[in-house]
Parts: sequence; structure tokens; C-alpha cells
Amino acid sequence: MKVGYARVSTLEQNLDLQIDALKKEGCERIITDELSGSIINRPGLAKLKEQLRPKDTLVVWRLDRLGRSLRHLVELVNDFNEQEIGFKSLHETIDTSSSTGKLTFHLFAALAEFERNLIRERSRAGMEAARARGKQGGRPKKVDNDKRQLAIDLHSGKKHSIKQICSIIGVSRPTLYKYLRELNLLNNFYNIS
Repeated sequence: MKVGYARVSTLEQNLDLQIDALKKEGCERIITDELSGSIINRPGLAKLKEQLRPKDTLVVWRLDRLGRSLRHLVELVNDFNEQEIGFKSLHETIDTSSSTGKLTFHLFAALAEFERNLIRERSRAGMEAARARGKQGGRPKKVDNDKRQLAIDLHSGKKHSIKQICSIIGVSRPTLYKYLRELNLLNNFYNIS
């Protein structure tokens, strides 16, 4: 059975063009979403995944109606493929039930993997170059060492509550607890050595 999926990003857009094309393709059921493709939890897509069965074919008007990115699209189609569910995109003329369609889709998948690897390599090279120039990665410290020490001293004196110390230093409870944990780890290190 052919099952269609149509999506528009906003309520101002209209599903009619997509639905007409899916009906013309012979879709017996059409499931829709009216929200952005960048949203991970789409009710229509979740319903679609529940209803598709082996030997069904999922039909979309365009690739961008299904996946929020090339990577997401590849993951979805691979999941469908593992469940023996075909995939067809009308606009790009991809049909994974044919050898040509499978080849075309595998090219898309290879390009997506290549893109991920390039991004990873560029990120790694950028971090290494920054380290070579003496830059540290990560977030900058919220407070300097003097204020950290003051927080630790106030806590050790046991005259102030956690809330008061946080207010004096200008940090949140989790940040204060992080400083205290770091001190405890250092003390443990020096006591063991």
C-alpha cells in the first residue's frame, strides 16, 4: 500500500498541492503535519511510523517535507528500508524500490556522511590551532580565583548559608557546589600524595 506524508511549516501554507500529488500517485492514506520540519517530535510523522508496515511504500512530494536535514532524512529512509518499507519522492524522482532509486539514495547518504566527516575534521583542526596559540576550550569561568577562594572560605567557616554564599559571590548553587567538589578533589589528591 502507498502511504503519503505531507507537511507545511506554517498554518498560512496550504497542503493542497502536496495532497493532490500524493492522491494522483495512488496513496490510499495521507498523513499530514502543519509545523516546522526542524521540530523533532512531529505528531504526523510519529503516526506515520506506527502505521507503516513491511511492503508499504512511503510517498512524499519532496524530500524536504520528510527530513529536517539530509542526515535525518537518510536515517529515516534507512530505518524504513530495514523494515522493508519502500520510499518514493515525487519531485526528485527517487524510488528505493528500483535499483536506480536505491543508487541515487545511497549517493545522498554518502554525501551526508562526507559532510559530517568534513565538519568533524574542521572542528578538530580549529581546536588544535587554538590550543597551539594557547587558547583554552570550553566556557570561560564565571568568577575569578579570588572569588572562588572566598566562596570556599565562607563555606568552610560555616557561618553563612549556601544561599547567602551564592548571593555574595554571584553564582548559582550548582556552580558553588562545583567549586566545592573541585576543592574536595584537590584536597583528596594532596592527602593521598
